[in-house]
Amino acid sequence: MIELRCQAVRWVDDEPWPGVVEVQFTDAAGRRWSLFDKAPIFTAMGELGPGATYPVQVGVACVVVDSGLPQKDDDVIVSTAPHGVSTPDGRDQFTVRRHQLNP
Repeated sequence: MIELRCQAVRWVDDEPWPGVVEVQFTDAAGRRWSLFDKAPIFTAMGELGPGATYPVQVGVACVVVDSGLPQKDDDVIVSTAPHGVSTPDGRDQFTVRRHQLNP
């Protein structure tokens, strides 16, 4: 599965266990988005926690919904739905640059 490169910017809360972190990325249009979820969703290494030094480079699992968009060959639409990650208002599809993805 591919990952969208993001930055964990802060520890939000210890509840629900194992804790919630805020992750941000910028889309192809330059808009900054925040995703909130449990820390293990963004990392398997355990480097996220209340005592971590932020920002921390992380990834969020995603799938490519559409590639080769007519507007720009470098843009792709991805969905962060594989692990149920979305913005607070429920958005889980974003147009990002190919270079923001890790294969």
